[in-house]
Amino acid sequence: MQLTLPSMAALMLFVPTVIAVVAVPGPNMLLILSRGIGQGRRAAFASAVGVELGTLVHVLGTVVGVSALIAASALAFNVVKYAGAAYLVYLGVRTLLSKTGALGEGPSGQEPHRPVGALLRQGVLVNVLNPKVALFFLALLPQYVDPDRGSVASQTLALGLVFFAIALAMDLVYAVASIGVGAWLARSVRFARAQKYITGCTYLVLGVSAAFAQPSGRHAD
Repeated sequence: MQLTLPSMAALMLFVPTVIAVVAVPGPNMLLILSRGIGQGRRAAFASAVGVELGTLVHVLGTVVGVSALIAASALAFNVVKYAGAAYLVYLGVRTLLSKTGALGEGPSGQEPHRPVGALLRQGVLVNVLNPKVALFFLALLPQYVDPDRGSVASQTLALGLVFFAIALAMDLVYAVASIGVGAWLARSVRFARAQKYITGCTYLVLGVSAAFAQPSGRHAD
């Protein structure tokens, strides 16, 4: 497989997008914060690493799926790309119309302590077994891939690794802050209401920008 990296222009758009996606509250943040509140930072660190190891599984699955699509036809690739944009918009609308926030219910009471290895495995399984995560990666990563540059698989893998690195770094920050900040967030009614709109609007912006983005072409470096 020929190694082809995404263009610098694509990366400059992708990195802030990833930061925005990871920063908004969601199930992964809830898991990490709840572990920190209930069992301490060590458990939160184990959960964070486990969750992002699960992310790598989804990245590899996306690489294989997108590569198969582009090998079949450019039309199939474009159909998935625009379907992905529509899915992101759908996530945004559904989140804004939901009656509960993206975090759902906060942790209740003290959780039983579990070995670090068990928490690590649970973090992996929580992410890997969530089909919505797989759909999200299939929707997001192709938006920043330019088939005209060369290998779609290597571009998708590079983007996935960038996502993994940023997400792991931010999740570890959540783990560090889980004791004080996590306990405050779990009690904050105002935050629970606001995070729904933050999450929904982020998905909407991602979907709309992806739908109207023009291909960067071969000279987008």
